[in-house]
Amino acid sequence: MTAKLRTRTLGCKVNQYETELVRQGLQTIGYEDASDGESADLCIVNTCTVTETGDAKSRQVVRRLNRENPDARIVVMGCYATRAPEEVSALPGVVEVLTDKRELGDLMGRFGVIDVPTGLSGFAGRKRAYVKVQDGCLLRCSYCIIPMVRPKLHSRPSQEIVDEVTRLVDAGHREVILTGIHLGHYGVDWNRNKPREEWVRLAHLVKDLCQIPGQFRIRMSSIEATEVTRELIGVMAEFPDKVVPHLHLCLQSGSDSVLRRMRRRWGTKMFLDRCRLLRESLDRPAITTDIIAGFPGETEEEFEQTLRTCREAGFSKIHAFPYSARRGTPAAERDDQLDKGLISERVDRLGEVEAELRQQYYETLVGSDLELLVEEVTPDGRLQGTTCRYALGSIERPANASEADALRENDLITARVVSVQDDRLELA
Repeated sequence: MTAKLRTRTLGCKVNQYETELVRQGLQTIGYEDASDGESADLCIVNTCTVTETGDAKSRQVVRRLNRENPDARIVVMGCYATRAPEEVSALPGVVEVLTDKRELGDLMGRFGVIDVPTGLSGFAGRKRAYVKVQDGCLLRCSYCIIPMVRPKLHSRPSQEIVDEVTRLVDAGHREVILTGIHLGHYGVDWNRNKPREEWVRLAHLVKDLCQIPGQFRIRMSSIEATEVTRELIGVMAEFPDKVVPHLHLCLQSGSDSVLRRMRRRWGTKMFLDRCRLLRESLDRPAITTDIIAGFPGETEEEFEQTLRTCREAGFSKIHAFPYSARRGTPAAERDDQLDKGLISERVDRLGEVEAELRQQYYETLVGSDLELLVEEVTPDGRLQGTTCRYALGSIERPANASEADALRENDLITARVVSVQDDRLELA
């Protein structure tokens, strides 16, 4: 009888990639995904610890899996498992806690995997495939727990990544998203004590990936503005058919005084300068960001500064997060924590500014041709997906297309933007 596997992932793109890597490794020795209503023999849970809510959700997932799969062995990995292994090991059904993601190969080996995969051959359930290129973060932002649970920098060899992306493209994926715990530090662990002319950075990897034949596009996940170098922008400009004109630059606050309390490494001037450089070098790039609302001690004036900075940056999307005190971080120890109601109100105000900026940016795209990755075909025959500029797009499938020519999920198509409808672009 075939052994049944069930996986659950909380948190970031890196976690989702690592879960899929373990899943594919276990498939080589006969594990199959458990279907709905079917009991699993083995459950893999990849946890998150960015917030205490992440911890709580991770525990809930483990307990639910134990109830629904009472005879299953449960293996827990991820940042919560690293931070609190004793808590995790005490949860029902847990037989192993993996505290170091660098030991994923060893984990698979203990289950009998002989040929441990070094990368993915496909990404189940996803049109856009994540590719982890780097691990670890050396920064010490005062609100973040992640450098304490993933502190060691590790960059994957470029050729290994090229081979993986080639397999993903061959498997039908038309967009790959490069991701890491600190993506912009790709190669930094190799560069110590080397002259600058011998350094390897993210720009080198992206250029290598652009040489892969086939119709596909490359997107980068979150990156720090200081690491958007002229070399990286140059590669984006040189290969517009392969690298999408979109970057997610982590701002966190638009107030210099708040940024200093956050222990961020730059001020708003540098950030805005980088946004201007992107716009001077690329055709209407989409710039998205993260903002934490209600950081300890944030005054009304500091929050207003953040709103002004967002408008000046011209973001096309803002991921607004309410500040959540994370035990073990310096920010959580501050005695000037803000009222949750005030924090929620500021998140709402950020949402209003985001809607305004998104509309302004989308209107600049009307009349231009954009590439759309088809991710869904609706019952009424519309094709929906993500455009190269990270805006949702929708287009009516041609009624007169033959079955052979019909557009399908995972296709990349180029069409003209004819209008803006709420939070999406209408193409024709």
